[in-house]
Amino acid sequence: MAQIICIANQKGGVGKTTTAVNLSAALAVSEKRTLLVDCDPQANATTGVGLDKSRLVKTLYHGMIGDTGADAVIVDSQIESLKIMPSRVELIGFDVEMVDRPHREHALRRLLAPVAGDFDYVVIDCPPSLSLLTVNAMTAADTLLIPLQCEFYALEGLSQLVQTFQRIKSGLNPGLKIAGILLTMFDRRTNLSRQVAEDAQNHFKNLVFKTTIPRNVRLGEAPSFGQPILLYDAMSSGAVSYFSLAKEIMTANHTGHA
Repeated sequence: MAQIICIANQKGGVGKTTTAVNLSAALAVSEKRTLLVDCDPQANATTGVGLDKSRLVKTLYHGMIGDTGADAVIVDSQIESLKIMPSRVELIGFDVEMVDRPHREHALRRLLAPVAGDFDYVVIDCPPSLSLLTVNAMTAADTLLIPLQCEFYALEGLSQLVQTFQRIKSGLNPGLKIAGILLTMFDRRTNLSRQVAEDAQNHFKNLVFKTTIPRNVRLGEAPSFGQPILLYDAMSSGAVSYFSLAKEIMTANHTGHA
């Protein structure tokens, strides 16, 4: 069965989509069958892997409202072992449409259940909010990966996310664990980055990944070319870091943290 990793932080601009796209690509290039699920109506992960949204017939939205099965939603990417469940702006209507439906928090889990056995890893990119979409992603996942930008007040917003995690763990998904906290946009030359890293380690101990993701120009350029960093510039520090993260996740041997 697939290891399902949900990437969430209700703050925008922390490197969620960058991490979802590039971790997925790194796992796929490491010969792991990987599915990237774009659970964000902004659909940046979809365009970040080079898909043309206007040519999509079915998207995650159609699968989550029960219009179609997972097989009809999954499409190929430029990397053979990486498949995508793409998104588009219509996903914004999911919260409203599902408001009266029973078990609405389980829509994504239901959609993924028939295909999860076809993959080693499923990586879910969440919107920058604690909406019903994010709750669905956490309910479907085995582990939660939290990207944390090295900036002022980085840890402040985390308490809200951790509360949501605990609420979901105590009710909808008792098996949910924290895979780890990933420091993004890290610049070892600045006191601020070092301070955030230190604060995160003091606060979360061994939950902080050893890998950090640097501030990297090439990493910022890659999405506009519709390519994961491994295809755009495999030698860049950003690509090396995401390979290192993939290795850390694979060697954790599917053990998360409570």
